[in-house]
Amino acid sequence: MLKKRIIPCLDIKDGTTVKGINFVGLINAGNPIELAKKYENEGADELVFLDITATIEERKTFVELVKDIAKELSIPFTVGGGISTVEDVRKLLEAGADKISINSSAVKNPKLISDLSKEFGSQCIVVAIDTKLFNNSDWVFVKGGRERTSLQTLDWTKKAEELGAGEILLTSMDGDGTKNGFDLRITKLVSESINIPLIASGGAGKLEDFENVFNQTKATGALAASIFHFGEISINELKEGLKLKKLAVR
Repeated sequence: MLKKRIIPCLDIKDGTTVKGINFVGLINAGNPIELAKKYENEGADELVFLDITATIEERKTFVELVKDIAKELSIPFTVGGGISTVEDVRKLLEAGADKISINSSAVKNPKLISDLSKEFGSQCIVVAIDTKLFNNSDWVFVKGGRERTSLQTLDWTKKAEELGAGEILLTSMDGDGTKNGFDLRITKLVSESINIPLIASGGAGKLEDFENVFNQTKATGALAASIFHFGEISINELKEGLKLKKLAVR
């Protein structure tokens, strides 16, 4: 069985780490490179960096930041935000990223998933899915959670796997930043419907939330932001606590 991964996420806006609740109300959470080094020292298995307001102008800035991050880290890291072409991915991987994450661009152009998978290998292609319950159905949202699509979450996840995604990063918008626990219902549903790794995201607030998501779903990784950024629990403490609960973590 795959050992479970603990993955801090750093949302980047204008070169600074930020965090909000339900995708809004962003506040400053610190310097991304300093936080990344801290998390690596504490035992993070991987890191995710998302350029949450990516535009054409900011893309160059983000590539430079990725280069700076790569110089400081020895653990794998994923980058996402505004990626829409093979060339975007090439630049980020050349800058030192291990994996890339695509979201809105994959929904707009599903062929992008297969193009990237063929060019770079599925192992470095993560499809991020922002999901929200609406009228008793789970829907995919894009553009930083601002726009509901016509895609139902379960259908889109299966399609992404078919097209060549190597991993799914599933974020529950209902849980995001609330610290009320991961959305076990949708995470279980999606993780049991695919054969590739799934990272659960949205709602982590305490050790028990990680214990629950690993015990009650097939998620192979759990991602969190605020509880790490604001020092509510360290990754060391979290991993030791999970080991005491007989969970196999890296």
